[in-house]
Amino acid sequence: MDSMYSFIFYIFAFISVYVQVFFLVTFFEKRKSIIYHDPDLELDSYPSVTVAIPCYNEQNTIEKTVASLLALDYPKDKLIISIIDDGSTDDTWKVLQTFKDVPNITLSQKENGGKHTALNLALSKCTTEFFGCLDSDSFVDSQSLKRIMSYFAHDNLTMAVAPSIIVHNPKNILQKAQKVDYDMAVYTKKMLGFMGGIHVTPGPFSIFRMKVFNDLGHYRKAHNTEDQEIALRMQEHGYKIDHCPDAYVYTISPNTIPKLYRQRLRWIYGFIKNVIDYRRLLLKQRYGTVALFTLPAGIMSVLGVVFLFGTLVYNITSFLYNKFIQIRTVGVANTGSSFHFDWFFFNTKTSIFMIIILYFFVITATILGRKMTKEKNGFSFTVIYFVLVYSVVAPFWMLKAIYNAIRSKESSWTLERRPSNI
Repeated sequence: MDSMYSFIFYIFAFISVYVQVFFLVTFFEKRKSIIYHDPDLELDSYPSVTVAIPCYNEQNTIEKTVASLLALDYPKDKLIISIIDDGSTDDTWKVLQTFKDVPNITLSQKENGGKHTALNLALSKCTTEFFGCLDSDSFVDSQSLKRIMSYFAHDNLTMAVAPSIIVHNPKNILQKAQKVDYDMAVYTKKMLGFMGGIHVTPGPFSIFRMKVFNDLGHYRKAHNTEDQEIALRMQEHGYKIDHCPDAYVYTISPNTIPKLYRQRLRWIYGFIKNVIDYRRLLLKQRYGTVALFTLPAGIMSVLGVVFLFGTLVYNITSFLYNKFIQIRTVGVANTGSSFHFDWFFFNTKTSIFMIIILYFFVITATILGRKMTKEKNGFSFTVIYFVLVYSVVAPFWMLKAIYNAIRSKESSWTLERRPSNI
C-alpha cells in the first residue's frame, strides 16, 4: 500500500514540477518579448469595437462597470457598449436607465436564458470589426482596450486577446487568497500565450475579431463556461489567442466561502465537461500545446488535488483509529509521549523536498505575476492565505465537480451572488 501511494505521489509531484519548470523556462526564453506599453500609447488606427455586458441582478455593480467603459481612452465613435439585462429580478434595469440617452450605449432586456444567450443577442446586433465581453462585476483600466487592440494591429493572425484580471480591493483573508491565485494566473496565462496554449478567454474583457464568430458560430451554453468552450473551439481550428499582461481588468471576488465554492465548482465542472466534449483534441499533435500540454496538465491538477486530499483523510483516519486502539489497550494515562526537539534532526524524505519545491514554484509564479501587473511589491505574505484557504477548500469543489460531471448536474451562473461592497 505504501509503495503504491509513493508511486502515485511521485507521478503527480513530477508532473507538477515539470509543468512549473516548463513555465519558468518559457519565461526566461521569452521575457524580453513581454510588451509593456507606454502610458501615452497611440494606435495608427482605431477599429470599431462592441463590448457586451450581460447582467443578472447586478444593481450594486453595473453602474460602475459601465462607467469604467465610458472612461476608456478610446474614440467614443468607435466603441459601442451593448448592455443586456438577462431577466433580472432586482433593480438592475432601473439602474440601467441612467445610461439610456448615452449615444454609444444600447440597452436590451430579455427573459432569463443564461449568459451565453445574452452574449448571442449582442452578437446578433453587432456591426463592428471586434467584439468583447465584460462581466458586470468587473471594471476596466482606462488604457486596457488600446493595449489589447495593439496586439491585433501587430499580428493579423491574432484572433482573440485576453487581459490580466486583478482582484479589486481585497478586504478579507479569503479575497486576499484569491488575489494570489489571480496573480499567478497572469503569469501562467502569458506563458500559455507564448506557447499557443490558452484554453480560456475569460469573460472580463477578452476581445475577439468578429471573424471568429462569423466562421465558428456564436457562443454555446457549454455547461455555463462559454469562455472555455469558445477558446477550445478556436484552438481546434487553429485560431491564435494571445494575452496582454498590462490590460488590467479589476474584478470583485467572492467574499465568503459559499460564494467562492459555487464559483469554482462551476469553473471546474465546466472544465471537466468541456474536456470531455473536446476529448478529440487530447494528445493530438496537430492541435498543438493546448492538446499536448494545457488540457492534460489541467486534468492531472484536478486528479492530483483529489489524490492528496484522499491521502490526507486516510492518514488522519488511520491516526485516529490507531490512537483509539492504543487507548483501549493501555488506557489514556499510558498513551502520552514526550516530545524532545533535536537540532540535528531534519526530515529527509523525498516527498518533503518535493513539497518544498512546489511551494517555491508557487511563490515564484506569484512574484512574476505581480511584476507583470506592475505591483509595487513582488512578494507578499498573502501567499500563506492562499496555501491555507485553497488547501482546505479546493478539494471539496474538485470532488463535487467530478461528482456533478458524472451525474451531468451543472450549476447556473445566476446562482453566484456578487458581494455588494465595491
